[in-house]
Amino acid sequence: MTMTFTLETPTRILFGEGMIDELASQIGPEERVLLLYGGGSIMRNGVHDRIRQALAGHVVTEFGGIEPNPEYETVMRAAVLAREEKVTFILGVGGGSVIDAAKFLSCAAPIGGGDAWDRMLGGRDLPEPLPSGAILTLPATGSESNPVSVISRTARGLKLPFKREAARPRFAILDPSTMKSLPRRQLENGVVDAVTHVLEQYLTLPVNAPVQHGYSEALLAVLFEWGPRLLVEDSDEARENVMWAANQALNGLIGAGVPQDWSTHMIGHALTALHGLDHARSLSLVMPHLMRNRMPNKVAMLARYGRRVWGVAEADDRAAADLAIARTEDFFRRMNCPVAVRDVPGLAVSPDKVVQHLEEAGQLPLGENADIGAAEVRAILKAAGAAA
Repeated sequence: MTMTFTLETPTRILFGEGMIDELASQIGPEERVLLLYGGGSIMRNGVHDRIRQALAGHVVTEFGGIEPNPEYETVMRAAVLAREEKVTFILGVGGGSVIDAAKFLSCAAPIGGGDAWDRMLGGRDLPEPLPSGAILTLPATGSESNPVSVISRTARGLKLPFKREAARPRFAILDPSTMKSLPRRQLENGVVDAVTHVLEQYLTLPVNAPVQHGYSEALLAVLFEWGPRLLVEDSDEARENVMWAANQALNGLIGAGVPQDWSTHMIGHALTALHGLDHARSLSLVMPHLMRNRMPNKVAMLARYGRRVWGVAEADDRAAADLAIARTEDFFRRMNCPVAVRDVPGLAVSPDKVVQHLEEAGQLPLGENADIGAAEVRAILKAAGAAA
């Protein structure tokens, strides 16, 4: 298979401790800034003070309270504030959820009339987004340097991804020291989310992409080594390696010109919308069972993954693939993330309701071959322990 692609990665990355102090050099002095954040951890860890010092010469309006799964109605309240304050620049400070919200907000704020959700789904006649930037405090999604935002709309029972290249952040500041105050659960989620991002772009078809495949394998090796270490050691090296790997996992590079899957993510989004499950934990619950269900199509890359990343020695592809899935499942367990419905106390999953979510979102069929329909989704969830 011949690769044909256009790669756009215009986000400027400022990586390293102390880079928040460079913020003023990235935002023009004439910009009116809306500072968007989540639950308030930036107030406790000193990040907020550093930002306000760096932007002392700017007009800054603040909006907090962005949820871990950013809610459309919350972002729309921020859009009203942005219009009232004549904001010209959106600065998202936090993890992927806040940065997703910032990108969506940058598109929604200039939309004067109609429903911004429906307008953006339609993708036509949209005004130019406001420019945005990101300060990352929780590595996981790569949202700080890609054009996708994932937004929940509880009133409609949906959680959907929105992609708009013009919404990609102008810059992203990645200061690994901001991770020091994060609770263990957020670190676990961040590593697992990054791992699944790589696997969704890598475990597809064995195409002619040695650079992308090799880079994916390197990223996985880093995450599998340093992810568990991040949980137990207070080291700059662990924070730096995980933060950088998570960024590279979803900035467009490893997916350029190769088939991509994303079925685990779409099913996971449905589980989060229906049950409030942490995003990363919805992914770990689905992915091993999806791999086994899709074994005939994925066996070649699963075997390669097992040999090159996990070092399995089996010559038979199916045996190597089975071991690769088992090792992945074990890694998720080591990161304290579920691999079956029974691992989440009180969780009862209805495959029919998940399928309904996917149908209402217009996402079926799923997969790199568009061959995962309603029946396959039900089978994957039943293998994970969902009720019949």
